[in-house]
Amino acid sequence: MSMFLAAEPVSAGASLFNLLWPLVLMFAIFYFLLIRPQQKRQKQRNMMLLNLSKGDKIVTIGGIHATIVELTDDTAVIRVNDATKLTIDRSAINSVKSKEESSES
Repeated sequence: MSMFLAAEPVSAGASLFNLLWPLVLMFAIFYFLLIRPQQKRQKQRNMMLLNLSKGDKIVTIGGIHATIVELTDDTAVIRVNDATKLTIDRSAINSVKSKEESSES
């Protein structure tokens, strides 16, 4: 019974640290595994969208393969085949397959 009475009190600063370090560790893990890679992907996507040019062969988010005919700040006119042109939002472009200058004016 004397074993229970001889317990030493824990200081408030040490107990606060013991409560907070798991939260700090969890935030660090989330940052390096989730937040930071997402920020890098977003930065790469923004650079890809800024570097679009006329004649680039692209794939839209919907899976349409096309060639860029005209570009504005917010939209792109794409040619799907010889007869079909579509106007899409610039943000709907998923990837650039190749960068080629078209011989058309």
